[in-house]
Amino acid sequence: MLLAIDIGNTNVTLGLFRDGGLGARHRTATDPGASADALAASIEALLAADGLTLADCSAISCASVVPALTARLETVAVGRGLPLLLASATTVPIAIRVDRPDEVGADRLVNAFAAGRLYGTPVVVADFGTATTVDAVGADRAFLGGAIAPGLELGLEALAARTAQLPRVELRAPERAIGRNTVSAIQAGAILGYEALAAGLIERVRRELAELTGVLVERVLVILTGGLSAAPWAAAIPGVHAIDPDLTLKGLAILHGEIAGSERVAQELGSSA
Repeated sequence: MLLAIDIGNTNVTLGLFRDGGLGARHRTATDPGASADALAASIEALLAADGLTLADCSAISCASVVPALTARLETVAVGRGLPLLLASATTVPIAIRVDRPDEVGADRLVNAFAAGRLYGTPVVVADFGTATTVDAVGADRAFLGGAIAPGLELGLEALAARTAQLPRVELRAPERAIGRNTVSAIQAGAILGYEALAAGLIERVRRELAELTGVLVERVLVILTGGLSAAPWAAAIPGVHAIDPDLTLKGLAILHGEIAGSERVAQELGSSA
């Protein structure tokens, strides 16, 4: 059983892969200050929900954007005798055509890798998490760069924290953009505004990618992922080919399968994409 771990700035997400398929998935809040023992205990607690422990896992595949937790996961893996594959510019087998490949987040690279393997290219991958990333993957599966914007929840938190009278509101899209009270006005500006930001960025990146690859815009696929990709407003974004909240976890499993010499994972996940 492979344990895939996506360590993000807000959440740590676990996925369990058995016989090439994604089974249970769990999420917990990211604690950058957690010790190796605390991180191991947190992982064990999540696995216990399925009656499992780290001892039931044969290997770990991880994408992390929190360096402190990356180091502590390495300590956990060594202590438990588990092979650990860390996704990075040197381990993800795609060309990275940006100025500084080593600065690209591991999750962005894994998403690009997974999208190419599961859905085809050229493709735009939009990840709605703590940050919003909209990345371009060329026809040859190369990572070509993209755009980064603050995520929806980050924007709402900043609005509430940096103003004296604006409250933290529920993530629910209003029926109208013209809010008639403070809450609906914030929801309109934040949620409808975020939808417009996402749609606009995706469309611009899609058109630029079409020009770079010499294909019609309609031939450029669009894949949505991340914790907010399942929100109702995401499905309304024009040109979306697929919404796959588990894209990063699947990418980690495919990456491990290819490096370990197993094609079964890619075949099993590809059949369900």
